[in-house]
Amino acid sequence: MIEDFGVAETPKDISYYASMMFMSFSISQAMTVMYWGRLSDRIGRRPVLIAGLIGTLAVSILFGVCKTFSMALLVRLVAGVFAGNAAVMKSAMAEIADDTNRSRMMALLPLTWNVGSMVGSGVGGVFSNPAQQLPGLFGNNKLFIFFPYLLPCLIGSTVAAFGLVVGLLNFKETLIRPTQPAPEANVGSTESSPLLGQSAATGVAPAKQNSMRSLLTPLVLRVMVTNALMCLAYTMCDQLYPIFAATDPRDGGLGLDPRSIGISLGIEGIVVVYIQLVVYPRLERKYGVLYCYRRGLSFAIPYLVSMPFLSVIALHLQNQAGTSAASMLAEKIAMWAILMSLMTMRITSSVMAFTSINMMITNMAPTRADLGFMNGTQQLAMSVVRIFAPIVSGSLWSWSIKHSFPFPFNSHFVWMLSTVLIAIVLKLSYRIPDSVNKFAADQPKPVACAEESDE
Repeated sequence: MIEDFGVAETPKDISYYASMMFMSFSISQAMTVMYWGRLSDRIGRRPVLIAGLIGTLAVSILFGVCKTFSMALLVRLVAGVFAGNAAVMKSAMAEIADDTNRSRMMALLPLTWNVGSMVGSGVGGVFSNPAQQLPGLFGNNKLFIFFPYLLPCLIGSTVAAFGLVVGLLNFKETLIRPTQPAPEANVGSTESSPLLGQSAATGVAPAKQNSMRSLLTPLVLRVMVTNALMCLAYTMCDQLYPIFAATDPRDGGLGLDPRSIGISLGIEGIVVVYIQLVVYPRLERKYGVLYCYRRGLSFAIPYLVSMPFLSVIALHLQNQAGTSAASMLAEKIAMWAILMSLMTMRITSSVMAFTSINMMITNMAPTRADLGFMNGTQQLAMSVVRIFAPIVSGSLWSWSIKHSFPFPFNSHFVWMLSTVLIAIVLKLSYRIPDSVNKFAADQPKPVACAEESDE
């Protein structure tokens, strides 16, 4: 898409402009995330989430009709505004979860992100420019000839439309406002009663919000720092992968076409469902959130170190063009087998690390009234990091492949830098206590103190 806009002077400059597109989204998201959180505390989670879906539906279609880089950049900025309510969903999930299902419930959030990212990338790669890629179906369609990237955006917008319909018809408000009387413990309680009534049923009185200073304890700040550094490393490589995969093997890439890149990302969507819904909840229940966090970080290191070496196989395949078809097929199968193994390792690491950090942030909230602030602060930190990560990775990638520097300052540089960041986060994680494994807002000690103060 960037290449078709004609803003990049050379193919090596595409990563820079692609990074600007990614960065624009994160800028507007970071500027609005705290506003959406405060607004949801006033008017409720449901209207804020519905507004986000309406905006996402509109900008998804608009992005497909962009004909210039500046127009696409503007649409991405608007998209980030509506994505600023991501932390609101975390608060809503925490409000309906309890100790029996919290790991599975919180795992659903990164699951939707990972599946959406993988499947969305696959859809973008397979259905972009359909008049050329799928001439049998769309070869004579004037709309898709004039707007070659509209079809994948329309497909993506149907997901937002489905979510909007489900939200309007079935999603109930999860925020209990102070003006609403809490239900009695022994009145109207049934197996089908919503989990929102659980705090009242167990005798936990609604708590006041704590001040920002009291919430940002040294432990919270330490976890936030590890979260930001981890997000920086993952975002740099996640944004770099499509560029790395499309880059010519002579410059340290894989030389894949958009369709192959989409397929490589789409296959991950199958793996992530099993890891997110089956593997992670079992590990978390057995070993705890902190253990899963450390294991996820550990899995990232071999993936980051190994990925750039795939360009050696891709270059060999390129140089062997015109030789034995059987030999080339065997090498191609080997490269894809290694690639998918590494991508599986990446998604396993991402699922375990991000799900764990989400749960740790939620677990550290002293009361349920502080969930919005904690999740909003985390989302703000991640959004700020995502402003700089794409432009850093894109610029460093362009710089590294334009010059003939030795290892690790060649095409391996961004991958090695991310490896160092993950190693630092892993070391810092051993300074986090086991107390983050428990949901602090439901611990008996704060409840006892609240009861004594009421007396």
